[in-house]
Amino acid sequence: MTTTEQAPAAATGPDGASGRRQGRRPLAALAGLLAAGVALGVGELVAGLIGPQSSPVVAVGDTVITLVPEPVKAFAIATFGEDDKIALVVGTLLVIALYAAVLGTVALRRRAVGVAGIALFGVVGAAAAVTGPAGSPIDALPSLAGALAGIVALLALLAPLTVPAAATATGRPDEAPLERLRSALGAGDRKGAGLDRRRFFLTSGAAVGAAVVTGGAGRVLLNRFDVRSARAEIALPAPASPAAPLPAGADLAETVDGLTPLFTPNGDFYRVDTAITVPQIRPSDYRLTLTGMFDSPRSHTLDELLGRADLIERDITLTCVSNEVGGTLAGTARWLGVPLGAFLRENGIQAGSDQLVCRSSDGMTIGAPTRSALDVEDAMIAVGMNGEPLPVEHGFPARMLIPGLYGYVSACKWMVGIEASTYDAYDAYWTERDWAPVAPIKVASRIDTPAPLRRFAAGRRPIAGVAWAQTRGVAAVEVRVDDGEWLPAELSPQVDADLWRQWVLPYDFAPGAYQLTVRATTADGEVQTEERAAPFPNGSSGLHSIRVIAT
Repeated sequence: MTTTEQAPAAATGPDGASGRRQGRRPLAALAGLLAAGVALGVGELVAGLIGPQSSPVVAVGDTVITLVPEPVKAFAIATFGEDDKIALVVGTLLVIALYAAVLGTVALRRRAVGVAGIALFGVVGAAAAVTGPAGSPIDALPSLAGALAGIVALLALLAPLTVPAAATATGRPDEAPLERLRSALGAGDRKGAGLDRRRFFLTSGAAVGAAVVTGGAGRVLLNRFDVRSARAEIALPAPASPAAPLPAGADLAETVDGLTPLFTPNGDFYRVDTAITVPQIRPSDYRLTLTGMFDSPRSHTLDELLGRADLIERDITLTCVSNEVGGTLAGTARWLGVPLGAFLRENGIQAGSDQLVCRSSDGMTIGAPTRSALDVEDAMIAVGMNGEPLPVEHGFPARMLIPGLYGYVSACKWMVGIEASTYDAYDAYWTERDWAPVAPIKVASRIDTPAPLRRFAAGRRPIAGVAWAQTRGVAAVEVRVDDGEWLPAELSPQVDADLWRQWVLPYDFAPGAYQLTVRATTADGEVQTEERAAPFPNGSSGLHSIRVIAT
């Protein structure tokens, strides 16, 4: 046998066709990733024409939030805090990337599997968008259009990886364009197939460009739904009942480094909700609709709420039920709003209602006890926060606040509806997931400074923090150093029972390690319990204790 007769056999050995297949697999995985990028970009572009809720990533993320077990949600909040939604989106994109890379590798040999895999991605996104709380049939379009674009991109990217050997040798395909399109779905990793790297990377560049341009254009289009400029044009009216004036020296944070300020700036206020994209409601379109057990149900515009003569202004501390002992998911603001009890009574709420089903514009439902809404003095439909209209992230244009209850049963954001109902008739979102239907805030206290495990110079320094017991007020705070006596701390001036109180205890530290523990006592005599409880199902409990080292 001649040398020229042996060459083809060598090409099929370990360093021949098999080697070329090995070299093509990473490129096939890259093809899958690029196809996914094109699919997401086109999906974002179409979502920019329809609305943020129709975005494939947002729709799937919202569905994941709804379906994920409560322990997983609790872990996400405890681990990522207010960044839990960012972590979810990043995690979703990573899963999509892995799925796309595997799909591209499989599709190198089985095109039909690749097409079916991308189609499945589109169907899942479309189903998630349509079945969401605020979904509609048109919301399926971004996922379906993205899937179609992804299929076209995948086939185009895989074609240069399976070019017949003769075509590779001449630099031109040996099939007419129409014939290649007809055979694309049936193409595979054929024996003797070559690799046209130049064509692959040119096609890859085109895919990257398509993904960037469509995704960028989608982001630009989505910005047209932003209501921040309309919010900035709103001038809040003066309250008929202003908040109580603060006494001199009310904020101990002005003299104690590391202590939480009495009021939390809007930009620093904690945010925990299920909305991946913040609902955008134009002030001119806003309606608060009353339904259910009202004698005279009707809808109210934002101008009607702002124009009422009975607006109140109150300083209220809010607490998330997911807050762990010593956690930071609590904050205080000066709120402006419509007194909730008066509002409900003037619309004829009926005596048989024991639950208000509050509905957000994104479909979230919050079940609030009717009795608390009527009887808690400072309960309100809030329209202002710290002297400005509600930030979009915190419920603009209007939200509910009922002091003394955790937010998941009292603080519906982006509120567009109130249904007077009963607990027997309806389970709201969190109640349906086995959280307690009524959840009064438990008395709590926290050490802010010194920070846990912090080393500091021995000598006199303050131990300081905050304590809260909304609607009852904090009467005393005590600190224990190691196993010593409980020592009374100095409290900030009492302003309102709904406002947390700062506390400070100056202490002389000798060099060494110390265990610091704090507890609070309410105005009605309840001493904060040492019994530890997790946030689920009605809020955490236990004493905050930290270890520090003086040197």
